[in-house]
Amino acid sequence: MDPILIILIGTIVVLFCIIVLKLHAFISLLFAALVTGFLTSPELIYNYAIHSGISEQEAQSLCGMRIGRRLALAFGNTSGKIGILIALASIIGTSLMRSGGAERIVRSLLGLFGKKNSSLALCTGSFILAIPVFFDTVFYLMIPLVKSMGVRNPKKYGLYLMSVIAGGVMAHSLVPPTPGPLFVAEEMGIDLGVMILAGLIIGMITVSSGYAYSVWVNRKWDLPMRDTPDINIENLKEFSEKENKDLPGLGISLLPLLLPILLITGNTVLKMISNGNDANVSSFQKDLINIFSKLGDANVALAFSSAIALFLLWSRLKDIQKFKKFIYESLTSAGIIILITASGGAFGQMLQQTGIGIRIEELAVNYQIALLPMAFFITAAVRTAQGSATVAMVTAIGVMSGLTSAGLQFHPVYLAMAIGCGSKIFAWMNDSGYWIISKMSGMQDKETIRHFSVLLVVMGVTGLVAVMILSKFLPLV
Repeated sequence: MDPILIILIGTIVVLFCIIVLKLHAFISLLFAALVTGFLTSPELIYNYAIHSGISEQEAQSLCGMRIGRRLALAFGNTSGKIGILIALASIIGTSLMRSGGAERIVRSLLGLFGKKNSSLALCTGSFILAIPVFFDTVFYLMIPLVKSMGVRNPKKYGLYLMSVIAGGVMAHSLVPPTPGPLFVAEEMGIDLGVMILAGLIIGMITVSSGYAYSVWVNRKWDLPMRDTPDINIENLKEFSEKENKDLPGLGISLLPLLLPILLITGNTVLKMISNGNDANVSSFQKDLINIFSKLGDANVALAFSSAIALFLLWSRLKDIQKFKKFIYESLTSAGIIILITASGGAFGQMLQQTGIGIRIEELAVNYQIALLPMAFFITAAVRTAQGSATVAMVTAIGVMSGLTSAGLQFHPVYLAMAIGCGSKIFAWMNDSGYWIISKMSGMQDKETIRHFSVLLVVMGVTGLVAVMILSKFLPLV
C-alpha cells in the first residue's frame, strides 16, 4: 500500500476517534498507531530502516518484529525523551505556583517591563532562552509564569501563552546548536557563524509575525483559563491577592528557572567551543566540559531545579500533608500528559516507518519548482505527515542536496532557512509537542490548533517570504 494512503487512513482514524467518538486522546492515538502499523508492509519498513542509515541486520530485525513490539518501542522512545522532563517540570511548576514563587516573579516582571509590555517580554525572553535550550524545556519552565500572569488578566491569557510559543518555537529549527539546523549547516557546508546570524535574523522576522498574529487572535477569540490537575484558578487568585511580604524572595523563586537554563546553556556553549578537539583545550577547560556535560543534561538539570523548587515549597508550607498532596497532584497531572504525548510520539514514529519520507523524495524529483519554495514544501509535507521537525529537516536536506549540485544563485544559508521554516508546518496530533502544550495549558483541541498549529503556519510562511526576498536582493554570492 502507498505510504500516502496509509497516512491518510491513520489520520482519519485518529480524527474520527477524537472528534466523533469523543474517545480519550491516549486511546485514539494508540489505536491509530496500531492501524497504521498493521497497514505498513515489511517491505516499507525495511526501506525506511535502510534509508534511515541502520545496518542490514537491524533492518531485518525491525521487519520481523511484531506490531505490538514495534508500537511499544515507539512509545518507549518518546517516553524516554520527555517522560522524566515532564514529571520534573510538573513538580517545578506546582512548587512555584503553590509556594507563591511564580507570583513573585510575575510581579517583578510587571514592575520591570510594565503591564503593557509583559507579553512582549515573555516573547523576547522565550526566543533568547530557546537558542541554547530545547523549546519544550523552555515551555515547561515558563508555563507557571503564563498561568500566574493569566489569572491577573484573564483576557490576555491566550496572548501570554502564544507569546511564549511564538518566541521559543522558531529557534528550534533556525538557530544552531539545536540538532535540525546544526545538521543542515554541516550537510550543506555552511559556516556555523553564518547559520546562527541568518537564523537570528529570520527568527526575529518570524517571531514578530507570530506575535502580531497572537495579538490579533487574542482580540478575536477568548481563550479561557481552566483548572488543570496541578492547580486550579482559585488557588492562583489567592496568591495574586497576597502582599509582597507573604511571598518568597525573588532570588529563591528565580533559581529553579535559571539553574537549568544556566547548566544546559553552559554545556551547549562549552561543546561549541571545544568542537570535539581536545588538542586546543586546557586541562581546566576539560574538567569544566566534563562537569557541564553531566550537569547540563536536561534531565539532570531539571532534577536539581526540582529539588530547589521542592525546598521552596516546603519552606513556605511546613505542612507534610499539604506538601505530599501537592506533589501527588503534580505527578498525577504529569502522568496523564506523558501517556498522551508518548502515544502521540508513537503514532508519529509508526507514520515514519511507512517510508513517507522516501515517498515524498520520489515525488519531489518529478516536480521541478523554484528551489526555495520546493525546500519549504518538502519539509512541510514531511513534518505534517509524521510530526517531527528534525526528521523533516533531515529528509528535506537529503532531497535538496541532490538538486543543488549545479550551484545556487544565492548563499546556501537561504536554502537552510527555507527548510527550517518549512519544518514548522503543520503541527497537529501526531506531534508530541502538540499534546504537551495542549494539556499543560488546559486548551481543547480546536483551541490548540488555532493558538498553536496555525500560529506556526503564520510564522513559517512569513519566514519563507522573508527568505525569498533576501535571497533576491541580498544573495551573498
